[in-house]
Amino acid sequence: MSGHSKWANIKNKKGKTDAAKGKIFTKMAKYIMVASREGGSNPEMNARLREAVLKAKAANMPNDNIDRAIKKGAGELEGAIYEEITYEGYGPGGAAVIVQTLTDNKNRTAADVRHAFDKNGGNLGTNGCVSFLFNRQGKIYIGAEGLDEDEVMMTALDAGAEDFEASEDGFEITTTPEDFGAVLDAVNAAGITPESAEVAMVPSTETKLSEEDTAKMEKMLDMFDDNDDIQEVWHNWEEE
Repeated sequence: MSGHSKWANIKNKKGKTDAAKGKIFTKMAKYIMVASREGGSNPEMNARLREAVLKAKAANMPNDNIDRAIKKGAGELEGAIYEEITYEGYGPGGAAVIVQTLTDNKNRTAADVRHAFDKNGGNLGTNGCVSFLFNRQGKIYIGAEGLDEDEVMMTALDAGAEDFEASEDGFEITTTPEDFGAVLDAVNAAGITPESAEVAMVPSTETKLSEEDTAKMEKMLDMFDDNDDIQEVWHNWEEE
């Protein structure tokens, strides 16, 4: 995706957060619970939990909600047990799509994911059918306002970042999944608050869609976004 699309997507997600905080908080709580269950309840020792907490705070999730989700994941409070399941398939126009879910009912979630694909001209595939088209990378996005580009760049690179790109909208830091936590810690320690930070599936190639398929793709992504079981959706649609 172009830099414009990346930053537009971040702003779009923030807009949806403001419009539907309850739904976003539900998804965030699930993510925090699983991260806490798998890696422990101490964010300092659990990079995935740090990432989850950062996302939750960026969405203005109250600290009480975050703490409660951490405790549920760690077994200190009662809560549902969620399973992480990833689905792969082809969207409209043959675009590659990866859907990451957290669910307490995999039959329900599988049916919902399949329905979204089928309804919009796509089809659910088997594990591995499109993941080879993506690379797993850490991505940290930082707004440029009030920050010195050279200082941000050196903070990131000294902490182990693979790449640093600057644009009018802000700075994009790329890391390996293994170094993501260390780079994120360094950025936070420097007093810099990212607008977005995650370990994502980044496409190695992109697919252009017709106007008709673009409309279908947008509708399918909206269906995924409205589903509480779906945490992340990655695709190789080349957005304008």
